[in-house]
Amino acid sequence: MANIIPFRALRPREDLAERIAALPYDVYSSEEARKAVQGDDYTFLRIDRPETQFPEGYDMYAHEVYEKARDMLEQMIREGLFMEEEKPAYYVYELVMEGRSQVGIGACASVDDYDRQVIRKHENTRADKEADRIRHVDVCSAQTGPIFLAYRRREAIEREVQAAMDTRPVYDFTSADQITHRLWVIDDEESVERIRQAFRQVESIYIADGHHRCASAVRVSKKRRASHPDYTGQEEFNYFLSVLFPDDQLMIMDYNRVVNSFNGYDENSFLEKVKEIFKVESVGDTPVRPAIKGQIGMYLKDCWYRLTVDSAEYRGDPVEDLDVAILQRKLLEPVLGIADPKVDNRIDFVGGIRGLKELERRVHTDAVAAFAMYPTDIHELFAVSDAGKLMPPKSTWFEPKLRSGILIHRIER
Repeated sequence: MANIIPFRALRPREDLAERIAALPYDVYSSEEARKAVQGDDYTFLRIDRPETQFPEGYDMYAHEVYEKARDMLEQMIREGLFMEEEKPAYYVYELVMEGRSQVGIGACASVDDYDRQVIRKHENTRADKEADRIRHVDVCSAQTGPIFLAYRRREAIEREVQAAMDTRPVYDFTSADQITHRLWVIDDEESVERIRQAFRQVESIYIADGHHRCASAVRVSKKRRASHPDYTGQEEFNYFLSVLFPDDQLMIMDYNRVVNSFNGYDENSFLEKVKEIFKVESVGDTPVRPAIKGQIGMYLKDCWYRLTVDSAEYRGDPVEDLDVAILQRKLLEPVLGIADPKVDNRIDFVGGIRGLKELERRVHTDAVAAFAMYPTDIHELFAVSDAGKLMPPKSTWFEPKLRSGILIHRIER
């Protein structure tokens, strides 16, 4: 039973939503973030990446950097750039990418549900990344970027969503990357209660994207519980900002790999090793986008190859049967020596949104080989989480991305 509650969002003034909304903080390098905020006094990226307000080389984890984020947020509130909802509400958030609509509900999820594994994860977090967001949330007393959650579709929730979408949205804009964003507010008490009760019938909810933000929100909650031993469980710090999507609307893109070393092999001997592991078909300069599970595209020098996984490699295990796991188990570790792709600098990961041409570019610049993967299915993600297991790193790439700054959850109350 999931406790998904309405909340009083802090959100941009209607005429400023497009200017304030920003891509998630973690899709930018520090250099990219600095360029993105240059000359822009509205983008929320300034608050999510406050080191951009300091000289290059400044310690991005210094306490004054997080204080700057808090001060900028409070200044925008004082100047009337944000408004706070008058009463608790749910928020219908639609994203449209290349004609495909994806509609979720903005709400707050329970820290206790995370601890009880009603809200389930599929990957581990890194301590350094977690520490950064812990300090950001704690100093700002606000959760500024929603966690992307998924659940198995329920008709009772969809009815309320559709009814809301028959009215005028409070936001309707298309961002620079050509994603359309629309937001509706559901604050009718009867509708709010129907949604809350419908979520109570949901047995499991899954973190699709935002594991670090989620873990950080939970850590801040526990810190505040420790400093408020008389807490009731109703305080805002017991919940974290989320947008929840039904499983039938989500698209996971491929998450591809590039490697910068043959581990002592030359190109020809490496190709021979690959042929010992997979069925290999050379297709020349035609990019190979895998059409089915069990296919992998490989690019070497100026040639694409279609690799086919031996059916005997599928073992009935939700993790070991992932194509990214098979590539790791059969080739990356035993041949290239990449035992831990989370920390090995010989491998890099390329989100599918960048396309196969990006893989070719990398091989022609700073890599020796690239692997185009078939996307992980949302129900594979569910199966891994249900089994209490973890996916290999960089197994899923979700598009389109939720924007930060559209919905903010303040946790000081």
